[in-house]
Amino acid sequence: MGKEKLYTLIKSPIITEQTAQLSEKYKQVVFKVDLSANKKEIKNAVETLFKVDVIKVSTSVVKGKRKRNRFGIYKKSDYKKAFVSISQDSEIQFEGIN
Repeated sequence: MGKEKLYTLIKSPIITEQTAQLSEKYKQVVFKVDLSANKKEIKNAVETLFKVDVIKVSTSVVKGKRKRNRFGIYKKSDYKKAFVSISQDSEIQFEGIN
């Protein structure tokens, strides 16, 4: 897998209260990834980009919701979430990343 593919595969981390609890309790980090990405590609990308040991990857596709405003109805985009379990001695810090 090329370096360009690794950088485009993981779009952004998802940081909410629920994902913070997952991180503290189960050592899981949640990323928004490309819809065409599979678990092996996600595992390789996280291991090489963040230099951590990945134990398990679970994915789910989030369907975009329909929204309405005064101009009509539109649909938000679908995206894929990846729940990445890392080893106990590994850690990913997101402070200072733009």
